[in-house]
Amino acid sequence: MTSQKNTQTMKPATAAKKLGVYLEATPAEFREGPVSRGELNALQADPPEWLRELRAKGPHPRPVVAAKLGVSISGLARGGVTEALTTEQIDALRAENPEWLQTERATQAEVRKENTRLKEKRRAEARGDAA
Repeated sequence: MTSQKNTQTMKPATAAKKLGVYLEATPAEFREGPVSRGELNALQADPPEWLRELRAKGPHPRPVVAAKLGVSISGLARGGVTEALTTEQIDALRAENPEWLQTERATQAEVRKENTRLKEKRRAEARGDAA
């Protein structure tokens, strides 16, 4: 008896998330059916023009927008940003530097600082150091 290898597939939304692009901005043929692992790997290895364009200019999904602005996804929501933004819109927000963005960047910096402190504390405890 021989076993037949099944092709692993994923929903277009999952593939778009892995590619770091906004699903609604992808071509219809990408959104209409499952994406195989091989197809995803091919898109990552040699991105077609539409994928390069989306990655460069957007619109970008919220996790990408948050990373480009240096804030959390929750921080975006608190700032009233609930939709995908283009690179141009992100650059405009950076240039404008509204109060909410300054506050959220400071909050994110504190979170990173605290995470680093906790990580160091765990390392010290793992080594047996008394902190």
